[in-house]
Amino acid sequence: MSLEANKATIRSLVEVFNKHNVNLWDKFIAPDFVDERNTPFELRGLESFKKFETDFIKGFPDYHETIEDIVAEGDKVWVHFKLTGTNTGEWNLFGITLAPTGKKVTYTGVGIWRIVDGKVVERKSVRDMLDFLKQLGVIEYTEEAKKLLSEDVN
Repeated sequence: MSLEANKATIRSLVEVFNKHNVNLWDKFIAPDFVDERNTPFELRGLESFKKFETDFIKGFPDYHETIEDIVAEGDKVWVHFKLTGTNTGEWNLFGITLAPTGKKVTYTGVGIWRIVDGKVVERKSVRDMLDFLKQLGVIEYTEEAKKLLSEDVN
């Protein structure tokens, strides 16, 4: 596929995410999909991907992803994204079920999507999970961390 076709695939996938249309995910995600992220786990297979994303939708039913920048090279598409959402539902985080906080969050990340025959077979991503968890109130910075980080962290 061409670089533009690969970018169009990812743009369409993000639109499907934003509409929370679970029924269309099979059109974009390969059955042997692997997701490596900067968290203690990785997702393997379409069903694992569906469960993770469905759980996220339950926790953040208004979430919206915006593509800030997109670049394609070979079979990979690099996306700098911003995600916003309000935590109004239960959400499973690394095996721990969190009660709704009612807090609106915004975080950014970079995802590298690998596409084969028009379907995503792999995603690697780095997300600002530290700030995300702080916005939710799941973690607090220590006084020492506040000193090390800029004043606008508070």
